[in-house]
Amino acid sequence: MFTSEPRSQKTEPVYGRVAQTVKNTALRHSIVHIRTGALWYTHSPMKISVPAGTFKFIIGWTAVFLFRLIPFRPPNFEPMLATVMPFSKRYGLAGSFLFGFLGIVLYDAVTSGWGSWTAVTAVSYGLLGVGAHLFFKNREASVKNFLLFGIPGTILYDAVTMMIGPLFNGQSFTVAIMGQIPFTLIHVLGTVVFSVLLAPSLYRWVIQNERLEFAFPLFARSPKSTLNG
Repeated sequence: MFTSEPRSQKTEPVYGRVAQTVKNTALRHSIVHIRTGALWYTHSPMKISVPAGTFKFIIGWTAVFLFRLIPFRPPNFEPMLATVMPFSKRYGLAGSFLFGFLGIVLYDAVTSGWGSWTAVTAVSYGLLGVGAHLFFKNREASVKNFLLFGIPGTILYDAVTMMIGPLFNGQSFTVAIMGQIPFTLIHVLGTVVFSVLLAPSLYRWVIQNERLEFAFPLFARSPKSTLNG
């Protein structure tokens, strides 16, 4: 999901109680690296680390939460897609999907609670994150490109989610379309505003800020403890 720290010394897998470490450079701290299912012990004491990009994801989700919790906010005037786009430029297919997906799941957990609508919107924003990653893979994270992806992405999202009423509630397509038009216009307006004001700032001050990219230990344990490889 997030970029991982480079290994700074040669290591061997831990099996049972025996750990053999071949030193390349002197280390003051140690980290357990998980690589393709293998547990790597580098030094003592052992530590499990949170991925380096986690703090940036928290900042992005917090920005979305704060804007969406503004009282008397027009419906659909929100920065979710404008926040997904700059993150999709950096964090790959899985990271882009998870940012959009978990952003909805966490927001609903705090506010309205989970339901069928949570699943629909979370998957939709997750797939928009995947699409954004493919779009920005060879393009600059500029206001122009945020708008080029954000506007049609918003319209596509609303077109897909609009189908929920006719499919599950017996609502006619005509009524669904007529009711959706004003909401989509507001949604597009929100995407335009946040693509111009928020997305570039997030990319410059959060995504590209290496000082916010650090790992921190969850817990430490003695190397004498039993580890099963």
